[in-house]
Amino acid sequence: MTTIDINCDMGESFGAYTIGADAELLRIVSSANIACGFHAGDPNVMDATLRLAAENGVAAGAHPGFMDLYGFGRRQIRGESPADIERQIIYQIGALQALARAAGSRLAHVKSHGSLGNMAAEDPDLAMAYARAVKAADPDLILVVMPGAETEKAGERLGLRMAREIYADRAYAENGNLVSRKLPGAVIHDPEHAASRVIEMVKSQSIITVSGERRQARIDSVCVHGDTPGAPAVAALVRRRLEEAGIAIAPMAQVIETAV
Repeated sequence: MTTIDINCDMGESFGAYTIGADAELLRIVSSANIACGFHAGDPNVMDATLRLAAENGVAAGAHPGFMDLYGFGRRQIRGESPADIERQIIYQIGALQALARAAGSRLAHVKSHGSLGNMAAEDPDLAMAYARAVKAADPDLILVVMPGAETEKAGERLGLRMAREIYADRAYAENGNLVSRKLPGAVIHDPEHAASRVIEMVKSQSIITVSGERRQARIDSVCVHGDTPGAPAVAALVRRRLEEAGIAIAPMAQVIETAV
């Protein structure tokens, strides 16, 4: 039986501000990417999300981003060296690791957030900084990457375990990266459209671009953005359609072990 992970970016509330329906999503997904305080999240939110994930049997992972609370990590930060970014990623992973340990939990994976992830997917030096940071923090952590991206190449060079993901709620450009959120149609809100695309991509093991081109890719995980309005409805329908197609849902560690 084919097995796939459903991951979700969450823990992105901050102080008095609540973002995302984390409690609802944690009853649907199998992996949680938890913000580490740079683009969103704070120690209380991080702790609460870790504990809620454990209660729901959901694997927890770090979701590091640029130091950009004002822009939610979605602004391109330039001028910092890859070495600086590497240390920032290690710092964020370490913070969540410590909170996980205190909560009796542990981290399973790391997935870069927003502009950091998009830029690293195309920049070999930034991609290697991301991969080196994960290896330095814990070489057993799974590196989450987009298929065919520079981050995948960096992970291969460093011998890291990797999970290749696609996005249920984002459109793909012809180069295999995500369409900029500044462009119309970049974010997919319709659950039916999102679910049908996911089923087609998972079954064909390919990314489908906005032009309809198919780019062959191994797919281990499907992501739903937790801050997107209607995210629980998208995640629930994606999961239901996958299960109806005979595809089992499991955390990404189990998926990649099965695929080996």
